[in-house]
Amino acid sequence: MSIPFRHSAAFGKRIEFYVVGLMLKEGLDVYLPLVDDDAIDAVIKRPDGRFVEVQIKARSKSVIFGDAALFAAMTHELRKNYWFVFYSDRMDQLWIMSSKEFIEESHQNKDGKNAGRRSIWFNGKNTKEKTEHVKPQFQKYLAQNFRRILEDDPDHERSQNAS
Repeated sequence: MSIPFRHSAAFGKRIEFYVVGLMLKEGLDVYLPLVDDDAIDAVIKRPDGRFVEVQIKARSKSVIFGDAALFAAMTHELRKNYWFVFYSDRMDQLWIMSSKEFIEESHQNKDGKNAGRRSIWFNGKNTKEKTEHVKPQFQKYLAQNFRRILEDDPDHERSQNAS
């Protein structure tokens, strides 16, 4: 039985609110745009008074085995003061990356229907044990909190404040 469209379409919005709730719980100053036509799900006011934009992406528990943290066919060009928060529901993991880091770490499709779009696959899989795990090169982006968004400069090299 397939998942009804309304249910699957609403999943992304539910996770956006879940992540924003976690941000608020940590005391972040979060603003939500009324319209999402520029890939901005939240705007955060940092302690230094600067504002940064955040895009929240999520994968549900119902995706096929091995794809728990696959984020594919994303249109993105380098943006200043911009963060991604990726969430895998099945793995219950958050990754935080700046726009620059996403560009550096993602794969850009060269041809086909998704030419020019980017994909990032945070997880690997063990088919024998039927488990999914975070790929070693993406461990550094795992986040237990949102400190990076508050303290790191998204337009420069990764700082020592990693979560």
